[in-house]
Amino acid sequence: MEDKRRRARVQGAWAGPARSQATAQPAPAAQSRLHQRPGQTWMNKEHHPSDRRFVFREPQEVVRRAPEPRVIDKEGVYEISLSPTGVSRVRLYPGFVDLKEGDCVLEQLCREVPWKQRTGIRENVTYQQPRLTAWYGELPYTYSRITMEPNPHWHPVLLTLKSQIEENTGHTFNSLLCNLYRNEKDSVDWHSDDEPSLGRCPVIASLSFGATRIFEMRKKPPPEENGDYTYVERVKIPLDHGTLLIMEGATQADWQAPPVPAPLSQPPREGPEAFGRMAGMKIVRE
Repeated sequence: MEDKRRRARVQGAWAGPARSQATAQPAPAAQSRLHQRPGQTWMNKEHHPSDRRFVFREPQEVVRRAPEPRVIDKEGVYEISLSPTGVSRVRLYPGFVDLKEGDCVLEQLCREVPWKQRTGIRENVTYQQPRLTAWYGELPYTYSRITMEPNPHWHPVLLTLKSQIEENTGHTFNSLLCNLYRNEKDSVDWHSDDEPSLGRCPVIASLSFGATRIFEMRKKPPPEENGDYTYVERVKIPLDHGTLLIMEGATQADWQAPPVPAPLSQPPREGPEAFGRMAGMKIVRE
Protein backbone atom coordinates (compact mmCIF):
# COMPACT_ATOMS: atom_id res chain seq x y z
CA MET A 1 0.00 0.00 0.00
CA GLU A 2 2.85 2.32 0.84
CA ASP A 3 4.37 1.58 -2.58
CA LYS A 4 1.08 2.48 -4.32
CA ARG A 5 0.91 5.79 -2.50
CA ARG A 6 4.47 6.59 -3.49
CA ARG A 7 3.80 5.73 -7.09
CA ALA A 8 0.69 7.88 -7.06
CA ARG A 9 2.62 10.81 -5.69
CA VAL A 10 5.29 10.32 -8.32
CA GLN A 11 2.70 10.09 -11.00
CA GLY A 12 0.88 13.05 -9.52
CA ALA A 13 4.05 15.07 -9.30
CA TRP A 14 4.87 14.18 -12.95
CA ALA A 15 1.39 14.82 -14.20
CA GLY A 16 0.88 18.05 -12.24
CA PRO A 17 3.57 20.16 -13.93
CA ALA A 18 2.47 18.84 -17.34
CA ARG A 19 -1.09 20.11 -16.74
CA SER A 20 0.23 23.38 -15.38
CA GLN A 21 2.47 23.86 -18.42
CA ALA A 22 -0.32 23.03 -20.86
CA THR A 23 -2.78 25.45 -19.30
CA ALA A 24 -0.37 28.19 -18.38
CA GLN A 25 1.53 28.42 -21.70
CA PRO A 26 -1.20 30.23 -23.75
CA ALA A 27 -1.84 32.68 -20.89
CA PRO A 28 1.11 35.04 -21.59
CA ALA A 29 0.17 35.18 -25.25
CA ALA A 30 -3.44 35.93 -24.45
CA GLN A 31 -2.39 38.51 -21.89
CA SER A 32 0.03 40.12 -24.34
CA ARG A 33 -2.72 40.48 -26.97
CA LEU A 34 -4.73 42.57 -24.54
CA HIS A 35 -2.00 45.21 -24.59
CA GLN A 36 -1.41 45.21 -28.40
CA ARG A 37 -2.52 48.14 -30.55
CA PRO A 38 -4.99 47.51 -33.40
CA GLY A 39 -3.20 46.08 -36.38
CA GLN A 40 -0.18 44.94 -34.37
CA THR A 41 -1.33 41.34 -34.49
CA TRP A 42 -1.38 41.50 -38.31
CA MET A 43 2.10 43.04 -38.30
CA ASN A 44 3.45 40.23 -36.14
CA LYS A 45 2.38 37.60 -38.67
CA GLU A 46 5.03 36.16 -40.90
CA HIS A 47 4.55 37.27 -44.55
CA HIS A 48 5.53 35.31 -47.62
CA PRO A 49 6.25 37.07 -50.93
CA SER A 50 3.65 36.40 -53.65
CA ASP A 51 4.28 35.78 -57.33
CA ARG A 52 1.48 38.19 -58.25
CA ARG A 53 2.43 41.71 -59.24
CA PHE A 54 0.21 44.69 -59.96
CA VAL A 55 0.80 46.12 -63.41
CA PHE A 56 -0.95 49.35 -64.43
CA ARG A 57 -2.17 49.48 -68.00
CA GLU A 58 -3.67 52.47 -69.72
CA PRO A 59 -7.27 51.82 -70.83
CA GLN A 60 -7.41 51.01 -74.50
CA GLU A 61 -9.12 53.72 -76.52
CA VAL A 62 -11.00 52.73 -79.64
CA VAL A 63 -9.55 54.71 -82.53
CA ARG A 64 -12.15 55.60 -85.14
CA ARG A 65 -11.13 57.14 -88.42
CA ALA A 66 -13.20 58.57 -91.21
CA PRO A 67 -12.98 56.48 -94.39
CA GLU A 68 -11.02 57.84 -97.32
CA PRO A 69 -13.25 59.40 -99.98
CA ARG A 70 -13.82 57.38 -103.11
CA VAL A 71 -12.74 59.24 -106.23
CA ILE A 72 -14.70 58.76 -109.45
CA ASP A 73 -13.09 60.54 -112.40
CA LYS A 74 -13.49 58.20 -115.36
CA GLU A 75 -16.46 57.49 -117.60
CA GLY A 76 -18.58 54.63 -116.37
CA VAL A 77 -21.38 53.36 -114.18
CA TYR A 78 -20.67 53.13 -110.44
CA GLU A 79 -22.68 51.65 -107.59
CA ILE A 80 -21.71 53.72 -104.56
CA SER A 81 -23.83 52.01 -101.89
CA LEU A 82 -26.34 49.28 -101.19
CA SER A 83 -28.90 49.61 -98.40
CA PRO A 84 -32.46 48.53 -97.59
CA THR A 85 -33.54 51.62 -99.53
CA GLY A 86 -31.93 50.22 -102.67
CA VAL A 87 -28.82 50.62 -104.83
CA SER A 88 -27.33 54.10 -105.16
CA ARG A 89 -25.78 54.52 -108.61
CA VAL A 90 -24.04 57.29 -110.53
CA ARG A 91 -23.11 57.48 -114.22
CA LEU A 92 -20.31 59.78 -115.30
CA TYR A 93 -19.84 61.08 -118.84
CA PRO A 94 -16.87 63.48 -119.07
CA GLY A 95 -16.83 65.53 -122.27
CA PHE A 96 -20.51 64.98 -122.98
CA VAL A 97 -20.37 68.47 -124.48
CA ASP A 98 -17.01 69.33 -126.08
CA LEU A 99 -14.98 72.35 -124.94
CA LYS A 100 -15.74 74.69 -127.80
CA GLU A 101 -19.47 74.02 -127.75
CA GLY A 102 -19.47 74.23 -123.96
CA ASP A 103 -17.92 77.71 -124.06
CA CYS A 104 -20.67 78.89 -126.39
CA VAL A 105 -23.40 77.28 -124.27
CA LEU A 106 -22.18 78.83 -121.04
CA GLU A 107 -21.77 82.28 -122.55
CA GLN A 108 -25.22 82.22 -124.10
CA LEU A 109 -26.97 80.87 -121.01
CA CYS A 110 -25.27 83.36 -118.70
CA ARG A 111 -26.51 86.15 -120.95
CA GLU A 112 -30.02 84.99 -121.88
CA VAL A 113 -31.43 82.88 -119.03
CA PRO A 114 -33.61 84.94 -116.62
CA TRP A 115 -31.42 84.35 -113.58
CA LYS A 116 -32.83 85.35 -110.23
CA GLN A 117 -31.48 85.51 -106.68
CA ARG A 118 -34.16 84.02 -104.48
CA THR A 119 -34.98 84.39 -100.81
CA GLY A 120 -34.44 81.31 -98.68
CA ILE A 121 -35.66 80.43 -95.20
CA ARG A 122 -33.47 78.79 -92.60
CA GLU A 123 -34.67 78.32 -89.02
CA ASN A 124 -37.49 80.79 -89.73
CA VAL A 125 -34.98 83.44 -90.81
CA THR A 126 -35.05 84.72 -94.39
CA TYR A 127 -31.84 85.27 -96.35
CA GLN A 128 -30.71 85.90 -99.91
CA GLN A 129 -29.47 82.71 -101.53
CA PRO A 130 -25.79 83.10 -102.53
CA ARG A 131 -26.38 81.84 -106.08
CA LEU A 132 -28.63 82.54 -109.05
CA THR A 133 -31.30 80.13 -110.25
CA ALA A 134 -33.83 79.69 -113.04
CA TRP A 135 -36.64 77.15 -113.40
CA TYR A 136 -38.07 75.53 -116.53
CA GLY A 137 -41.04 73.19 -116.51
CA GLU A 138 -44.79 72.91 -116.86
CA LEU A 139 -45.24 72.28 -113.13
CA PRO A 140 -44.09 74.17 -110.04
CA TYR A 141 -41.30 72.87 -107.86
CA THR A 142 -40.96 73.42 -104.11
CA TYR A 143 -37.78 72.76 -102.14
CA SER A 144 -36.52 74.16 -98.83
CA ARG A 145 -39.77 76.12 -98.52
CA ILE A 146 -39.08 77.87 -101.83
CA THR A 147 -41.57 77.43 -104.67
CA MET A 148 -40.46 77.79 -108.28
CA GLU A 149 -43.41 78.85 -110.40
CA PRO A 150 -44.16 77.01 -113.68
CA ASN A 151 -42.17 78.26 -116.66
CA PRO A 152 -42.99 76.45 -119.92
CA HIS A 153 -40.88 78.81 -122.04
CA TRP A 154 -37.76 76.71 -122.49
CA HIS A 155 -34.65 78.31 -123.93
CA PRO A 156 -33.81 76.63 -127.29
CA VAL A 157 -30.31 75.70 -126.12
CA LEU A 158 -31.74 73.97 -123.07
CA LEU A 159 -34.23 72.03 -125.17
CA THR A 160 -31.38 70.82 -127.39
CA LEU A 161 -29.32 69.69 -124.38
CA LYS A 162 -32.38 67.99 -122.85
CA SER A 163 -32.94 66.00 -126.05
CA GLN A 164 -29.29 64.92 -126.21
CA ILE A 165 -29.35 63.72 -122.60
CA GLU A 166 -32.57 61.78 -123.05
CA GLU A 167 -31.28 60.15 -126.22
CA ASN A 168 -28.03 59.02 -124.60
CA THR A 169 -29.36 57.92 -121.21
CA GLY A 170 -32.82 56.55 -121.95
CA HIS A 171 -34.36 58.73 -119.22
CA THR A 172 -36.93 61.43 -119.85
CA PHE A 173 -37.11 64.77 -118.04
CA ASN A 174 -39.83 67.40 -117.88
CA SER A 175 -38.18 70.01 -115.67
CA LEU A 176 -34.86 71.79 -115.26
CA LEU A 177 -33.32 73.77 -112.41
CA CYS A 178 -30.45 75.98 -113.59
CA ASN A 179 -27.87 77.08 -111.01
CA LEU A 180 -25.23 79.74 -111.55
CA TYR A 181 -22.40 80.03 -109.04
CA ARG A 182 -20.72 83.33 -109.91
CA ASN A 183 -17.57 82.64 -107.89
CA GLU A 184 -16.27 80.51 -105.03
CA LYS A 185 -18.38 82.51 -102.55
CA ASP A 186 -21.67 81.30 -104.01
CA SER A 187 -23.05 78.14 -102.44
CA VAL A 188 -26.07 76.09 -101.41
CA ASP A 189 -26.69 73.99 -98.29
CA TRP A 190 -26.10 70.25 -98.13
CA HIS A 191 -29.22 68.72 -99.60
CA SER A 192 -30.92 65.83 -101.38
CA ASP A 193 -33.34 66.15 -104.26
CA ASP A 194 -35.91 64.02 -102.47
CA GLU A 195 -38.99 66.23 -102.55
CA PRO A 196 -42.30 64.28 -102.74
CA SER A 197 -43.08 65.83 -106.13
CA LEU A 198 -40.12 63.94 -107.64
CA GLY A 199 -41.53 60.56 -106.66
CA ARG A 200 -39.62 57.58 -105.29
CA CYS A 201 -36.00 57.12 -106.41
CA PRO A 202 -35.88 60.10 -108.79
CA VAL A 203 -33.28 60.32 -111.55
CA ILE A 204 -31.28 63.56 -111.62
CA ALA A 205 -29.20 64.58 -114.65
CA SER A 206 -26.54 67.19 -113.87
CA LEU A 207 -24.74 68.93 -116.73
CA SER A 208 -21.88 71.24 -115.75
CA PHE A 209 -20.20 74.13 -117.56
CA GLY A 210 -17.40 76.53 -116.67
CA ALA A 211 -14.71 76.17 -114.04
CA THR A 212 -13.89 72.61 -112.97
CA ARG A 213 -15.27 71.78 -109.57
CA ILE A 214 -15.05 68.81 -107.19
CA PHE A 215 -18.51 67.42 -106.55
CA GLU A 216 -18.41 65.69 -103.16
CA MET A 217 -21.25 63.50 -101.97
CA ARG A 218 -21.70 62.23 -98.43
CA LYS A 219 -23.80 59.29 -97.26
CA LYS A 220 -26.51 59.95 -94.73
CA PRO A 221 -25.54 58.52 -91.31
CA PRO A 222 -27.50 55.72 -89.62
CA PRO A 223 -29.89 56.70 -86.79
CA GLU A 224 -27.44 55.71 -84.03
CA GLU A 225 -25.03 58.44 -85.20
CA ASN A 226 -27.58 61.14 -84.29
CA GLY A 227 -26.94 63.16 -87.41
CA ASP A 228 -23.14 63.09 -87.12
CA TYR A 229 -21.52 63.03 -90.59
CA THR A 230 -17.92 62.70 -89.33
CA TYR A 231 -17.45 59.02 -90.22
CA VAL A 232 -19.76 58.60 -93.20
CA GLU A 233 -18.72 57.44 -96.66
CA ARG A 234 -17.87 60.13 -99.21
CA VAL A 235 -17.48 60.24 -102.97
CA LYS A 236 -15.56 62.88 -104.91
CA ILE A 237 -16.30 63.51 -108.58
CA PRO A 238 -14.49 66.16 -110.66
CA LEU A 239 -17.03 68.00 -112.80
CA ASP A 240 -15.14 69.30 -115.80
CA HIS A 241 -16.50 71.68 -118.41
CA GLY A 242 -19.23 69.77 -120.32
CA THR A 243 -19.45 66.79 -117.92
CA LEU A 244 -22.73 64.93 -117.48
CA LEU A 245 -23.48 63.20 -114.17
CA ILE A 246 -26.53 60.95 -113.73
CA MET A 247 -27.67 60.12 -110.19
CA GLU A 248 -30.24 57.33 -109.92
CA GLY A 249 -31.59 54.58 -107.72
CA ALA A 250 -31.53 55.35 -103.98
CA THR A 251 -28.95 58.13 -104.37
CA GLN A 252 -31.30 60.93 -103.26
CA ALA A 253 -32.63 58.85 -100.35
CA ASP A 254 -29.22 57.81 -99.00
CA TRP A 255 -26.82 60.58 -100.06
CA GLN A 256 -26.44 64.35 -99.94
CA ALA A 257 -24.91 66.73 -102.46
CA PRO A 258 -22.37 69.38 -101.44
CA PRO A 259 -23.02 72.99 -100.40
CA VAL A 260 -21.13 74.01 -103.55
CA PRO A 261 -18.67 72.07 -105.69
CA ALA A 262 -15.20 73.08 -104.55
CA PRO A 263 -12.95 74.76 -107.13
CA LEU A 264 -9.71 73.05 -108.05
CA SER A 265 -6.55 74.79 -106.85
CA GLN A 266 -5.23 74.85 -110.40
CA PRO A 267 -7.91 74.74 -113.10
CA PRO A 268 -6.86 72.48 -116.00
CA ARG A 269 -8.01 75.00 -118.56
CA GLU A 270 -8.50 78.70 -118.90
CA GLY A 271 -12.12 79.68 -118.67
CA PRO A 272 -14.73 81.64 -116.75
CA GLU A 273 -14.69 81.61 -112.97
CA ALA A 274 -18.43 81.01 -112.97
CA PHE A 275 -19.74 77.48 -112.61
CA GLY A 276 -23.08 76.56 -114.11
CA ARG A 277 -24.92 73.39 -113.17
CA MET A 278 -28.07 72.36 -114.99
CA ALA A 279 -30.06 69.82 -112.95
CA GLY A 280 -32.61 68.01 -115.08
CA MET A 281 -35.41 66.20 -113.24
CA LYS A 282 -38.84 64.78 -113.74
CA ILE A 283 -41.77 66.14 -111.76
CA VAL A 284 -44.23 63.29 -111.32
CA ARG A 285 -46.93 65.15 -109.36
CA GLU A 286 -47.66 68.59 -107.95
